[in-house]
Amino acid sequence: MKNTPINYEVVTRKIQESGLESVGKASIREVKKLINTIEEETGDKFVRMEMGIPGLPAVQIGVEAEIEALKSGVAAIYPDIQGVPQLKNEISRFCKLFLNVDVNPDGCIPTVGSMQGGFAAFMTVNRMDPEKNTTLFLDPGFPVHKQQHRVLGIKYESFDVYNYRGDKLKEKLESYLSKGNISSMIYSNPNNPSWICFTEKELKIIGELANKYNVVVMEDLAYFGMDFRQDISTPGEPPYQPTVAHYTDNYILFISSSKAFSYAGQRIGMMVISDGLFNRKAEGLKRFYNSDRFGYAMIFGTVYCLSSGTAQSPQYAIAAILKAANDGKYNFVEAVKSYGEKAAVMKKLFTENGFNIVYDMDEDNPIADGFYFTVSYPGFTGEELLNELIYYGISAISLAITGSERLEGIRACVSLVKVEQFGDLEYRLQQFHQHHTVDNQ
Repeated sequence: MKNTPINYEVVTRKIQESGLESVGKASIREVKKLINTIEEETGDKFVRMEMGIPGLPAVQIGVEAEIEALKSGVAAIYPDIQGVPQLKNEISRFCKLFLNVDVNPDGCIPTVGSMQGGFAAFMTVNRMDPEKNTTLFLDPGFPVHKQQHRVLGIKYESFDVYNYRGDKLKEKLESYLSKGNISSMIYSNPNNPSWICFTEKELKIIGELANKYNVVVMEDLAYFGMDFRQDISTPGEPPYQPTVAHYTDNYILFISSSKAFSYAGQRIGMMVISDGLFNRKAEGLKRFYNSDRFGYAMIFGTVYCLSSGTAQSPQYAIAAILKAANDGKYNFVEAVKSYGEKAAVMKKLFTENGFNIVYDMDEDNPIADGFYFTVSYPGFTGEELLNELIYYGISAISLAITGSERLEGIRACVSLVKVEQFGDLEYRLQQFHQHHTVDNQ
């Protein structure tokens, strides 16, 4: 169909000029670059759902605190590798008040975004025991984590966890962990890209098996508090953010500043290491570090080599935001609820025009409306669907690059879609549906 909302000839030429074999196989950044070139030539604005980046202003509390820190002269001084004390203390308080988890400030380490935290954790954990040299991904997941493994030369295995929800998860996990080569497990909760959330039963299974097989669980909490089916925003009162830390002491948590606090541009995240793991000794670490104590190796070995610490002024910004949240003066969950509200509308527009939600349930409950959702269209693979939707001014990414086994699906992110674009999205989906009726395929 050449009568598409975005000029067919321009889109075709830009795809050819990009050198991409297939838009549906492209990485997130490659899709972003392609859409930029099409928008620039046509003047038409896409409904952009490929990038998982925040679409809200940075929290003003943080901006003001960072400005004050810069005025005080912190830009002239190297930061401590382990982080400024104010931030470490507030991270520890935040974990207690919003996760109901006790952790010493020593194990609360600011990183250059959760991305660096993951890189450092993969590198360090996989050096603890020469026999345990493989990470297990509970997919679908963040594609760059696998890229980090390839860059580091670390082995990994994976499976799509959606096929093994509830009690089925135990047997599936044990089939991997019992081999003795798995050093760690990683997943995001809520999940990127599917937005599924582990239940307490599933987190308990993961934690108990981590204890049984001495495996470190890496829990990516990039979307902290954004399962809007329950409100975790009152400090020190249940419900709390669900976490595997209630069931094991073998954990590292990654808490992002990008989504919950809309502070993505300053590249600061938080790596939280349990007290037990922080103080654990592992003989394998001596092959690479001056100490066999995990926490010491992480900070003065890995983090030191990667960045010599995290920029100081953003640390003061996040410290101020966390303090306001901890003191009950700032409701960070309320500030990001618009993502869930947009998702509810957008999912309805898709399903009214022949699309299906791919990952739709958390065991017996429908998934929440949040930062991401996943859709498919009858007769298309995810790759084919993206290749076609580009002509209709809609961008996303294929689930195939996330470790998902549901290759018919694509991931949509709501963050950069403005409410005033809903009319465009509805029209473009209607056009797509008219041009691609099931009977005509």
